[in-house]
Amino acid sequence: MVNLTIDGIKTSVPEGTSILEAAKIVDIHIPTLCYLKGVNEISACKVCVVEIEGKEKLVTACSTRVEEGQVIMTNSPKARSARRTNVELILSQHDCKCATCIRSGNCSLQSLAGRLGIYEIPFETEVVDLPWNRSFPLIRDNKKCIKCMRCVQICEKVQSLSIWDIQNTGAHTTVNTTGNKPIEKSDCSLCAQCITHCPVGALHERNDLPEIYKVLADPEKVTVVQIAPAVRSAWMEDMNIPEGADREGLFVAAMKKIGFDYIFDTVFAADLTIMEEGNELLKRLPDIKEKKLPMFTSCCPGWVSFLKTQYPGLVSRLSSAKSPQQMQGAVIKTYFAEKIGKDPKDIVSISIMPCVSKKREITLEGMGRDGYKDVDFVLTTRELVRLIKAEQIDPARLTPLPFDSPVGSGTGAGVIFGVTGGVMEAALRTAYAVVMGEEAPFDAFTAVRAGEDDYPDASANCGIVGDQFFGKRQEAEFDLKGTKVRTCTVSGLGTARELIEDILAGRKEYDFVEVMACPGGCVGGGGQPIHDGEERGLERSKILYNIDNKRSLRRSHENPEIKAIYEEFLGTPLSEKSEELLHVKHEI
Repeated sequence: MVNLTIDGIKTSVPEGTSILEAAKIVDIHIPTLCYLKGVNEISACKVCVVEIEGKEKLVTACSTRVEEGQVIMTNSPKARSARRTNVELILSQHDCKCATCIRSGNCSLQSLAGRLGIYEIPFETEVVDLPWNRSFPLIRDNKKCIKCMRCVQICEKVQSLSIWDIQNTGAHTTVNTTGNKPIEKSDCSLCAQCITHCPVGALHERNDLPEIYKVLADPEKVTVVQIAPAVRSAWMEDMNIPEGADREGLFVAAMKKIGFDYIFDTVFAADLTIMEEGNELLKRLPDIKEKKLPMFTSCCPGWVSFLKTQYPGLVSRLSSAKSPQQMQGAVIKTYFAEKIGKDPKDIVSISIMPCVSKKREITLEGMGRDGYKDVDFVLTTRELVRLIKAEQIDPARLTPLPFDSPVGSGTGAGVIFGVTGGVMEAALRTAYAVVMGEEAPFDAFTAVRAGEDDYPDASANCGIVGDQFFGKRQEAEFDLKGTKVRTCTVSGLGTARELIEDILAGRKEYDFVEVMACPGGCVGGGGQPIHDGEERGLERSKILYNIDNKRSLRRSHENPEIKAIYEEFLGTPLSEKSEELLHVKHEI
């Protein structure tokens, strides 16, 4: 332990602790812009400077370790003056048009400038713009970039793709794609963790709301909305809605008030995915055992993209099942279209997703037929919140409404798709019933879940704890009538890379592997609300598990709407009709 004094408070902290972390222990806040614990500790922004008694030069609190007997002043006149100057210099190279910025009101730089009382920039302003493909789902605005390097480090250290890199030196330093590749030609998986960890508005999703307004204004179009499981865990975070409110019912009410015609729950398609993917797993088990290579889940388009660019030789190991988003879109424009007597071309299918990669998924080969797409538009959770606010809707004042039928309701198994391990657990609940001829207890497969200790500290005010969450795999083994099924669930693409290397080297052997590109699964998706310095995966996961616990139906095969669509339309899982609509051949 090291003894020191911070702002007059005597404390003892473990040797090797940074000044920033030591201050946090005694509830002293030191502002930062670039810092992400375990990921970005390079003191790029110089905002966290503090003064140490007896030393002439200021030091950065994030990268300086405590020493015995230190007396530290975090907000001395000298430190405060330097901090202010550093922020003014950052602002001199930043597009300060806050009113039209996507992060206005939720920007760390804007907030810090306000706290420091900066209302004028005393330095000459030089803002540099760079060209960007504005049709790509991920948008980078160089005019907003503050060179904090968070995106570079997240992509390299956590997601292991290294899409971003530093260019130039000195005052001309900036960030761009590695090797100056056009973003659409890079290996970007569109996990969008760079967006959720950018402290300003330099990175954001493509804004598709203008297209939605055009559709709503067209009386000839039937609008159908679906909501992903993880969206319900986060969309109300900035809405001032009382705890315990009906997240699903209020969402439906808000969408109806905006003017959408039908509102469905993607949880229905999650149940449908289990019926298809679970049966596919049982069918492929002999091949899996023979080749000693697992079947990978295919629900996460960020993960699918990663596998195609990084390990193309393993693409055949992906489940052929489409993601729940695409399955929902397919049944909306076939089964549901027949039910309401509409031409699929007159139906506009819109999905609300916690994910930016879903915006690209809808354009891929095989995601539609007969000249139309399964899904026409994807909005992130953030876009949903902006839409509701733009319509001047206060969800707390609405009366909750149920999802529409006949493809609108789902079970608890479908709800937990939004959590890492959820797809695996849902699949096992049904696979067990198919093989064993009886239902397993609901706690039989909880070994596939990430525990509370696996999540980053949501109160750490530091972003991701790199070596705490992303290095964890959930391994389990289950007996299905004498056949051992070995499972593994991971989230984070860096962890996925390590897992695949172990499989290819023969160090690990699994039968069924679930991979989610984002921390904690879709709950930590790149399209979810941003709370800089916080990870809310654990909090959001608990919400979904709580919904699952309260559902009267918690196994996908128990869903009456799933039974109906097979009886009336699909026949059986993996039937010719199912293969045509619900499965896809993964192209490289």
